[in-house]
Amino acid sequence: MAERSLQVSVVAADHEVWSGEASLVIAKTVEGEIGVMAGHEPMLAILSKGEVRVTTSTGEKVTATADDGFLSVENNTVTVVAGNASLVK
Repeated sequence: MAERSLQVSVVAADHEVWSGEASLVIAKTVEGEIGVMAGHEPMLAILSKGEVRVTTSTGEKVTATADDGFLSVENNTVTVVAGNASLVK
C-alpha cells in the first residue's frame, strides 16, 4: 500500500516555522505554483516570494510566507528552506 502522507518541514534561516504530517503542500516557485502529494517524484524547485500552503493529515490548513529559498521533495518528505519565513495568522 502506498504511503498517503508527507513529512513536511518549513524552516527559515534562523528557526523552524512549522513541521508535521500533511496530505498536500502548495508553494509558489519561479516557474509557477506547484502542488505536492504523497508519491511525488523527487524534485528541487526555487521558491518565489509568496505563500506555502499546507493541508495537514487532519485537514487543518497552515499557511506560511516565504521570501526566497527552495523546496525539496524526496521519499514523501518535503523540505521548504527560506531565508525569511513566518506563519500567517
